Amino acid sequence: MEKKIGILGIGNLIVGDEGFGVHAVRYLDANYEFPDNVLVMDGGTAGIYMSPFLEECDPVIVIDVVDIDAEPGSMHYYSNEDVRAGKLSTRMSPHQLGLLEILEICKLRDAAPESLEFYCVVPKKLDTSTELSDVVAPRVKEISEIVLKRLAEMGVEVTKRDGAADA
Repeated sequence: MEKKIGILGIGNLIVGDEGFGVHAVRYLDANYEFPDNVLVMDGGTAGIYMSPFLEECDPVIVIDVVDIDAEPGSMHYYSNEDVRAGKLSTRMSPHQLGLLEILEICKLRDAAPESLEFYCVVPKKLDTSTELSDVVAPRVKEISEIVLKRLAEMGVEVTKRDGAADA
């Protein structure tokens, strides 16, 4: 079976900026039509239930928050080489550590994606709220544009939906 390109947004929608990845994939899904070889998934806090998606896709683009000592709202990119090489001296968000463990399980099944890219933003507020903070909210559109450019580099043609928000 030919693998698809996966776009995975993870996070908890009721913990403020923690829901960034979910907001981003919902924005992408609402505003763009993707070809059949691209799967967009709201992974929320699905944990092990993300494994079928991860096993079906390669590469996988992950959109999430990252827990590092940096300016809230700043965007950061990590390749799977960064993760594998242990170059990240920082701790990713709690559910993202779960994602890395799930990837290890997929490896045991010889079905893990070989290519992972993490597009992350540093959260400002992690309190009980369904709204993103003032510095993180604009990053939804910005990171979506970065992901769309990355898809174009892979030769994927994405079309804007009728009535979509201005890009």
